[in-house]
Amino acid sequence: MGEDRGAVWIVGRNAIDLMVTMVADELAEGMHLSPTDLLPRFVASRTGKLLYDEISKLRRSGPSDIADMCEAEIQA
Repeated sequence: MGEDRGAVWIVGRNAIDLMVTMVADELAEGMHLSPTDLLPRFVASRTGKLLYDEISKLRRSGPSDIADMCEAEIQA
């Protein structure tokens, strides 16, 4: 049973990592930056931290919604 939880956690974490990559790509395109340059900025942002927070449920949103949220955070 413990192994099942570990596998689920790893799959969930990998899904979030993929979402982060997709959001960074979308943000980079809109901001005319390299995704490689933007990725650490996104992960360090409030929005990026919320994405990894299980309680926030932000991971249920799509990449475009998350990118919009991060853009609003950056412009504020």
